Amino acid sequence: MTPVVEAVDVTREYVLGAGRKAAAVTVRALRGVSFAVEPGEFVAIAGPSGSGKSTLLHLLGALDRPTAGSLRFSGRDVADLDDVELATLRNREIGFVFQQFQLLTRTSALANVALPLVYAGVRRGERRERAVAALEAVGLGSRLNHRPAQLSGGEQQRVAVARALVTRPRLLLADEPTGNLDTTTGAEIMRLLRDLNRDFGVALVVITHDTEVAALAPRRIRIRDGLLDDGAVAPPAPRALDDAGPARASAG
Repeated sequence: MTPVVEAVDVTREYVLGAGRKAAAVTVRALRGVSFAVEPGEFVAIAGPSGSGKSTLLHLLGALDRPTAGSLRFSGRDVADLDDVELATLRNREIGFVFQQFQLLTRTSALANVALPLVYAGVRRGERRERAVAALEAVGLGSRLNHRPAQLSGGEQQRVAVARALVTRPRLLLADEPTGNLDTTTGAEIMRLLRDLNRDFGVALVVITHDTEVAALAPRRIRIRDGLLDDGAVAPPAPRALDDAGPARASAG
């Protein structure tokens, strides 16, 4: 089976500080990373600030290109894709959930979720149908017309998750998805993501600095100084997710 995303000896370097009075400094953010995410897999990548998490997220989300090595999406090397093809890949095959909810404040939950389908050229009737289904999947079927200011933090993150799912992506990237939430609501969001990964078969990659969040994934990877150590995060305590209660029982 072809991996959803596969990195082979990927490096990413940035040149900083070049000027008349300063020599250029090369920062090696990633140092030969190789790993793959299979269809339907749930992977957590944990590491401290400066470890290369953000750089790796940008590459996995087709927001950047590697300096060396190869990065493939469903067998296609990003080096062979132009900017339009990369934009199409991001819109149709990759969903993003960020620490900041990134919702349009003056529009409803329904309109926020439907927005990616507008860019994809989906017809209005189908946009509404799919957006409603996505919001119902995250337990917000009764909040369709609520604006972000009328929703709790947990509900806003659920809207963001629904928006990421509405294009029916093969890969869902969650960047610190519990970072702005209290412990109980964060646990509910993680349970929701796990359930969606299981029920919809979307490959899920959670990037976090929190080892307790990372430990909830079946596969756990540690990143430090631009290098990956597969399986380095301790396994979760028993019932770590079950203690959060039903994912859809409360909107947080």
